[in-house]
Amino acid sequence: MRIIHTSDWHLGQHFYGKSRANEHQQFLTWLLAQVKEQGVDAIIVAGDIFDTGTPPSYAREMYFDFIVNIHQLNCQLVVLAGNHDSVAMLGESRQLLGSLSTYVIPAVSDNIDQQVFALTDKDGQAKAIICAIPFIRPRDVIRSKAGQSASTKQQSLQQAIADHYQTLFDHAQLLAKKQDLPIIATGHLTTVGASTSDSVREIYIGTLDAFPANAFPKADYIALGHIHRPQKVNKDDCIRYCGSPIPLSFDELKQDKQVLMVDFCENKEDDAGHKPEITPLVVPCFQAMAMIKTTLEDLAQDINLVVDKHTVDPTLQQEVQESQDKIWLDIEIESAEYLQDLQGRIDNLIEDLPIEILLVRRSKKSRELMPNNQKKITLNELSLEDVFETRLAQEHWQTDDELSRKDRLTLLFQQAVEEVKSALVSNDHEAKA
Repeated sequence: MRIIHTSDWHLGQHFYGKSRANEHQQFLTWLLAQVKEQGVDAIIVAGDIFDTGTPPSYAREMYFDFIVNIHQLNCQLVVLAGNHDSVAMLGESRQLLGSLSTYVIPAVSDNIDQQVFALTDKDGQAKAIICAIPFIRPRDVIRSKAGQSASTKQQSLQQAIADHYQTLFDHAQLLAKKQDLPIIATGHLTTVGASTSDSVREIYIGTLDAFPANAFPKADYIALGHIHRPQKVNKDDCIRYCGSPIPLSFDELKQDKQVLMVDFCENKEDDAGHKPEITPLVVPCFQAMAMIKTTLEDLAQDINLVVDKHTVDPTLQQEVQESQDKIWLDIEIESAEYLQDLQGRIDNLIEDLPIEILLVRRSKKSRELMPNNQKKITLNELSLEDVFETRLAQEHWQTDDELSRKDRLTLLFQQAVEEVKSALVSNDHEAKA
């Protein structure tokens, strides 16, 4: 059986004022081509299909069009909710999409058969059992008790998540044993030691930093989402993050984006059991992007180097063409000087270049080295999160009640930002329509 493991699409993302609709559509078209060319039996999307709980209409249209197209290719689709997804929004179409070979798991279910089921090949023969586990919200598996310390809450949540995995895995073993089938588990969470990026949001605020790899059951393959950089967990070939298919922050540009093709072969003569063969499929870059770390003196030279690099390299040339001839640029300045007049200088530098500046900021190191009484940081250098965290840092959070209040404020802030971003994207697309 051949499966593609993908995650963290974030359809509808609003990226420094720019829509990602063109990139997402090209990725979905590319993914459909892989399904057809590689003879894929099933796709697992391990969470964060959408960027917000209220995605714009064009993002929902992409999602539904993809499901129709994948059904026509006789390929199953397993859609798991992530922390960015709305349980209600994904769940409302679950029954309807079931008629299109699509399993939608919006949340932990009391009905174990909705989370543990067989995946079939193109002939309808069961070839694997999946424990389809979405992002687990604490309220789905534990009940808070008054007076619990932060460490006790963390241990309780970790144990509850591990227990849920084990319960589903035990049931999967009963189903798999009948035909000696491999077992696949999924998840949308941070594991201990995972390498994150700027775009990854903390999901268990104040309660669970990361889930230990040894707490997973002994499934033959564990398909994870939430971390945007592709990586193995605890050096285990069979516990994987596939990463996001497009860069969701500038610090993700150093790695190729990919989906993972997972093959389970029958009639093996060795002792490998159901160990799968895993092949990364590199996703083409559909938007030219670059990040430069420079000084005020070298700024003009480094901008021109970016343009020259994208002009000479055939692959990067294609990226610029796909990007409608504009390279999105993030500029990080090493400087303790006041940067108020910098934007005008940059505008003059790029006037005739295929460059669009999305972000200009002072390096974090430069900000930290400046004495407090001499800091001259403009709002343009700070993200919304930076401003919020700076304000929080002015308060004293000592007691459990105060720390709980801080967590609650952080959650409400994140929800407010999501709603505003979603509204901006919707208004932008309605204006273009």
